[in-house]
Amino acid sequence: MKNRFTIRSPHSTALRTMCASAALMAALPAHAQTSSIQDVLVVGEALSGMGNVRSDEVDGPFGLGQTIADIGRSITPVTEDLLNEAAIDNLQELQRVAPNTFQAKGFGAPSLPTLRGQLGEVFSAGMRRQVGNNGLGIPLSFNSVGQIDIVRGTPSVILGTTQRTGGFVNITPKRPDLSEPEGRVSLTGGEWDQYGAQLDYSWVIDPERQGVRISLEHKDEGSFYDYAGLDSTNLFAAYRILPSDHFEWNVSLEYYDVEWTDNAGINRPTQDLIDHGLYVQGQGVQPNGSRVPGAFAVVSPSGEVKIPRNRVHTHPDDINGAETLLLHSVFNIELADSIRLVNRSYYEHLEREEIAQNSFVEIVDGADTLENRTELHIHNTTVGANLRYNDVLGYSQFTTEADLPTDLTGPLSNREIPLTDAQKARLVELRPGLFVSPGAQYDIDGDNVGDFNLSDTTDSSSVQGGLFVQHRQLLTERLQLTLGARGDWYDVSARDPIAPEGVEAARDNHNDFLKAGEATLHYRPNESVTLYATSSYSESTSNSMAGGNVLGANNQIDPLNFATENTLHEVGLKYAPAGSPWYADAAVFDQTRSLRNRDGSNSGVATRGLEAQLFYRGEAAWVSVGANWLDAEFDHSAAFQAAEQVADAFDDSRPDIIQGTGVGAPNFAAFPASNQRLHGLPDWSLSAAGGYLFAEGWSVGGSAVLTSDYPLDYLQTVTIPEQFTLNANLAYEFNQGASRIRLDVFNLTDEENWTPVFEGGYFGSSLVFPELPRHVQLQFTQRF
Repeated sequence: MKNRFTIRSPHSTALRTMCASAALMAALPAHAQTSSIQDVLVVGEALSGMGNVRSDEVDGPFGLGQTIADIGRSITPVTEDLLNEAAIDNLQELQRVAPNTFQAKGFGAPSLPTLRGQLGEVFSAGMRRQVGNNGLGIPLSFNSVGQIDIVRGTPSVILGTTQRTGGFVNITPKRPDLSEPEGRVSLTGGEWDQYGAQLDYSWVIDPERQGVRISLEHKDEGSFYDYAGLDSTNLFAAYRILPSDHFEWNVSLEYYDVEWTDNAGINRPTQDLIDHGLYVQGQGVQPNGSRVPGAFAVVSPSGEVKIPRNRVHTHPDDINGAETLLLHSVFNIELADSIRLVNRSYYEHLEREEIAQNSFVEIVDGADTLENRTELHIHNTTVGANLRYNDVLGYSQFTTEADLPTDLTGPLSNREIPLTDAQKARLVELRPGLFVSPGAQYDIDGDNVGDFNLSDTTDSSSVQGGLFVQHRQLLTERLQLTLGARGDWYDVSARDPIAPEGVEAARDNHNDFLKAGEATLHYRPNESVTLYATSSYSESTSNSMAGGNVLGANNQIDPLNFATENTLHEVGLKYAPAGSPWYADAAVFDQTRSLRNRDGSNSGVATRGLEAQLFYRGEAAWVSVGANWLDAEFDHSAAFQAAEQVADAFDDSRPDIIQGTGVGAPNFAAFPASNQRLHGLPDWSLSAAGGYLFAEGWSVGGSAVLTSDYPLDYLQTVTIPEQFTLNANLAYEFNQGASRIRLDVFNLTDEENWTPVFEGGYFGSSLVFPELPRHVQLQFTQRF
């Protein structure tokens, strides 16, 4: 594990090594590139992006050999070629090709998708991955992605109990091509010293029987934002063997080492900041007179200035890095006609360390997840068993953060929160000078009041065992019913890994049984059209970092964090003519779920809406269009925010600048149960992407996203207006189609757009993220 973030030279050793490898591969004997004219033509078609930008297959989450039309959910399959053509490199950018995927910025690096205004899960090869707490995790690398299926709605009974139920993305890892060896190298450079290289090669060991694929990606990126950047290396290796026509085994290994910036955007999001870029100056003063950012600090405004959009809440001495190792194995064997056994295994190890100057600490000292699922597919019935083990040791400290009091236009010392002796006394020293919350509450002085601050520190383990069944029954020639049920038994333990001196570390165990069931009715009036109605009920968990479980203030695992109820009702139509270049669908839905709050409690959220998408792939063009309307609100539930409103941070000494309330902030606002609109989400959005081959070797493309206005904070005192983002690209292929140069221009019209910083709205009154201005990127790709 690296121990601090540094922005490296674009000529770093790793990048030079990959460039040298690219040159070597490009210089392979002519046999590798020009063995036949037919091979070269295939290469050229693949490079154009027109070869595989659309897929109808969604294999695994709902059964084997399923197409989009077979599944009673709203789904968008995104192939590797479509990711490249739409220039998608993170989860937020999926909104370019999929409706209802608008999401917050995730402190600059979203680790979870947002679907229908709700957090979703990340699956890989059908197995749920470790991810962050409400989206605060590690950036997701797309280096291993062969296809990513975006599924809106609760996970199927095959996938099992999860924490987040807005939907999920399932990554199908890259696989070796068993017909012929092929390779690709890509070199990328862009503004703000952003450089990247990827080498991807597939070997055929035994034609049509056995092969290996390796993909290596390195990124060395500076940033438009102050004191920000990303430095990562991802190595992916896959092995595939088909010893007979009835048996296939795919195994893959992924290692990811990344350092990145926790980017909190710009604080003090007043309407003047959103509309005119004007920032209220003045450092906050705590009730005790300290100018260190802290609870209930009040700012006496000293002025209002135009703040540069790169002046974000970061610090050059912040540390943020992670390493993760993933192993997947999938056995698929045909036992008899229409009887198939599938066994999936998954292991992940994660280490993560973030130590920020604003006193935030999150250290995952080791998180291990092991899961095995066996599926028996018998004709139209799938039965199976699942066993998952998760073990997390982690330390956390977020109780002394304070964003609103910090004046970003002042010296860097404004952003630093050194802990006082009184604050340290309510924490525990993990290392010399580094303090974290204990994993439980203790009354040291005997006054019947807890003496410590709690966050997410834990040493926990859980065992999840599940049984499931899914059956498809043909009722008539055109009517089909699919039923599924699942039960999961949880055995969870948690203990305090760093109890204060003189007390016995608290611990607790909890057992629970979670249930899930779903039903889908399919009606196919003809071969091109499918109508479906789906109803689903599931119970889910509510976990902390890396999927761990914490002890509450009473030193017990909160039983309310288990069996939180989720419902889904969805009706849709799918148009998928065989052999046609067109595909379209539309769905209306009503969905409920739980939102995990900062203090570990849960709030109910209800969403309803509609979404539609259309896809066309012709001889020389492809087009994707999506639209959605979303109504999301709290479901008779409480809500929490860092401050009631941004005006709480200011006094009323300068009403010409801002009419402050003088309450002080952060004030950890708790709003009573209501059906208030869920802030930080637009009511509707539109998206479009496409590409066109307009001359031999030349293609043009782009994408556009348009969102409605929406309130940034709970009380709706600040509004993000309607916004749009337009991207464009131009590509040229040469060397008989084996080489390609592409120029991308992002945010072509240079819009000054804003995005919420984090999911759930807690920071809606204190932070907002300025999106990137217009910028360019150049990419060279060589296939061999």
